[in-house]
Formats: sequence, structure tokens, C-alpha cells
Amino acid sequence: MLMQVRTENGVVAGLEAADPRIISFKGIPFAAPPVGERRWRAPQPAENWEGVLKAYRFAPISVQNPPGADPRDLYSREWNVNPGIAMSEDCLYLNVWTPADSEKDALPVYVWFFGGGFQCGNTAEMEFDGERLARRGIVVVTVNYRLNVFGFLAHPLLTAEQPETPTNYGHLDQQAGIKWVKRNIRAFGGNPEQITIGGQSAGGGSVMMHLTSPQSEGLFQGAIVDSGALHYPCPGLGVRMVRTMETAENQGRQFFEFAGISSLEEGRRMDAGVLLEKYNAFHGLFTSVIDGKFGVGDPVLQVSRNQCMQVPILSGNTTTEFRFAFPEEDTEAYIRKAAGSLAQDYIECCREKMKESVTQVRSLAAASDMPVIEYSVRLMFEGGLKSGNEQNHYYYVFDPDIPGADHPGTFHSSDLWFWFETLAKCWRSFHGQHYDLSRMMCNYWANFIRTGNPNGLDADGMPMPEWERYTKERPACMRMTQNGPKPEIFPASGPMRILLDAL
Repeated sequence: MLMQVRTENGVVAGLEAADPRIISFKGIPFAAPPVGERRWRAPQPAENWEGVLKAYRFAPISVQNPPGADPRDLYSREWNVNPGIAMSEDCLYLNVWTPADSEKDALPVYVWFFGGGFQCGNTAEMEFDGERLARRGIVVVTVNYRLNVFGFLAHPLLTAEQPETPTNYGHLDQQAGIKWVKRNIRAFGGNPEQITIGGQSAGGGSVMMHLTSPQSEGLFQGAIVDSGALHYPCPGLGVRMVRTMETAENQGRQFFEFAGISSLEEGRRMDAGVLLEKYNAFHGLFTSVIDGKFGVGDPVLQVSRNQCMQVPILSGNTTTEFRFAFPEEDTEAYIRKAAGSLAQDYIECCREKMKESVTQVRSLAAASDMPVIEYSVRLMFEGGLKSGNEQNHYYYVFDPDIPGADHPGTFHSSDLWFWFETLAKCWRSFHGQHYDLSRMMCNYWANFIRTGNPNGLDADGMPMPEWERYTKERPACMRMTQNGPKPEIFPASGPMRILLDAL
């Protein structure tokens, strides 16, 4: 087993996981601490160390509101549970789980980015334990990155100071993590030419950004996007996880004025806790930016136009996470913006959907209700196919019963316990069928990471249900149900079909 590994910066020592065949290395620095003058700059190379670095514990998480602070919050109850976890701007560390016996094993590699709306989240969350996936012959890497005002501030002063890296520092951290993996993962028994990147929610949105960034070209060979494709069909609808540079710079300018910051030097000197307090009071939402450097466009639209890397993609959604409907105010105007010449067809489809005359704005708005992430995934898959993308695309819907007196439904992020096969860490009363489903979902992941195709054998050597690639003629879906994975052909609903055709 690889208990000690020499990286480019020095030797690291790991520990046996619960399964002694897996060695974990936690808290390996992949870049210099982004503190002081390095705040709001692209990540810099990590410094070398002497002796052996004991990589036994997770490093401090990125600066954010303390996890678990609100017990009424669903996510605080699920996994974001430890308000006492160490937190620091010095946060650019990654973790590795490896089953390799030798650096010559050349196993496939999975690099994971956590979600949290680019405002919170960390690699120490219970559901991200890489051990079970590593058991399947995968080297698993989870990467920390800067968040909120530390990771996604834009400002005219920053643009003038560093025009090549004006913002998106959190994404540049992720990119630095992937590059570190390319340079070092062979020592952990991984294959640097067989890297799949993945993430959920904002982590999945991050994967989308890397898929479409020229700066990340050639760094990976596959992508998994869990509930991370987010594109609303019309301007003004929903939360925008990708901002224009103009919007982002205006927000940054307003934030500096609100916080009483007159210069970059003053902003970089400000205490991190005070800066976060001012950001919270500002009530802004700093997220990914189309800066013309790392971010070159709305990533869902970029993929739909085949302006992206030519790699296999596995993506999907849970059944009850996010939905959108056109607002009551100016409903028809919104529909005409989204559906264009097909707007009247859309209205007629809504009438049919309601099985009654849709004459009131309220009824029309209600009839337009549909899952936004499903819409986004279908848009990028079908648009990509139209634009000549011949890579394998695999679509899933996560749809088992999630137990609990709160009757949570298949809420956003609930599938993470299943993909990582970490159900036993959850407080919910999962039972045998859930564990069977989780085992197969983790197998599908491992197969996709290994080959770009999720199909293969279960742990007992038996074939799993075949997962067809998504095509417009056969919109194949693997529905993850209480009774196991169920392959189906899943045409888009009438209103969604019209919006897809309109774009």
C-alpha cells in the first residue's frame, strides 16, 4: 500500500481508511495560502516542506458562515453540521483516497468539487468520503476552493491590476487543483491521462465552467454534472449562477462603497471575518463570472452550441429540487421572450396541460411550471447533438423515497449519499433497497470514470440495467428508483419541448 508518497513539494504520509485496502491523504497543499497580498489573486504555487507531512486530517475549510448554524435549515441537519470546524483563508488543500498498491497501477482518477451556491461548503462534509468509490479501483480527489467574496469578487480595480485573471478565483483554485493532480497523481497510483471531473450543485456548475473554458482544455477526459446545469429560459427568471462581467464589476464597486473600502490594498488588509460580515450585510451573491478569460459564456448555452470540450458527460437531476414558472406579471411577454415564434404554441400547450381554458394570467403562469435543471440538461444535450457533438451523453433522474418525518422528497443534494455510497453516515432511516440502489449508482459512476460509459457489472458480477446514451430520437434516462435503476425513454413534456425547440 502507498502509505507514503513523494509529491512535487515533499513527502506526504497517509492513513488506512475504514477499509485498510484504501489509504487516505487529507490536507495536502496544492497552492500557496491566498492571504494578505494574495487575496483576490490567482492561486500561486505551493511551497516545499521538509520531512514528512502527516496528511491525516482535513485542512481548514474556506471562509464562510459557520456550518450547522441554523438547525431549522435542511442542509444543516443533513451534513453541513459542524459549527466548530476549523476555518481559514489558508484553505487551498486537497484530499486523496487511493486503492493503489504501486504508483505503476495507473488507475482512473476522479476530481470532485463540492456545492453550496459558491457561498459555502467544504471537502470535509460526511457525504463526500471517497472510500467507497476508491474500493472500485478509482483514485478519488476532493478539492477545496475559495468562496463568496473571497472567491468571486469582481471590481474595476482588479480588472485594471490583473487583466488576465480579474475574477473567478474559486474556479482558478479548482483549475490549480486539477493541474496539481495532472502533475502528481501518478505517485498515488493514478493515471494523469484518465481524469474525470465532477461536482454537484455549484460544484456541478463549476464543472460546466471548466467544460467550456479554453483555459481548462486538455485537463480532463470526462465530466459528471449532478444538479449543476442551471439555465432559465428567459432573462429575469431565477437565480443567476453566472454573471456578466459588467454586472459583477458593478456589484463589486457597490460592495466596496458599502464596506467603506477605498482601495485593493485596504481590502486586502481587512480581517477576513470582518470582510465576511460586511459581505453578509451587503446581501449580494458573488458567483461565476463571464470575464472573457476563464469564463467565456453561459456554460449551458456553450455546451448546447458545442462550444465545449469533446468529452463524455453524465448529468441529471433529482425529481423535486428546483422548478420555475413564468411570473404572473407580464406572463405573456416573458413567454414571447423565451419561446419567440412558438409562443402561441406554448400557450396552447399549457391550455392542454391544464385540461381547461387558460384565460387568466395566474393559470397560465401555473401551467408553465417545470423542472429547471431537467430543462437545462436537455437543452445542453439536445443542442449539443444538433451542433454536432457526438460524445456520449447520459441522463439520470433520481427518484427514490427519502425517509423522514419531514417528508423531504428527493430534495436538492439528497442523491449525494447514494453516489458516494455513504448512506451509513446519514441520520435518516435508509433500508436495504436504498443500499442496493446506492451500490449500483456508485458502480455506474465508477464505470463512467473508468471508460466514459456507465454500463458494466455489479459487485456480484451480474450486469446492471443498461443505461442508453441520450439522443433526440431516443431521450434515454436512467431513473434511480426505490426498486433500483429503471431505464426508460423520457420525452420532454409539451411546454418544455417547445422551449427546447425555440432555442
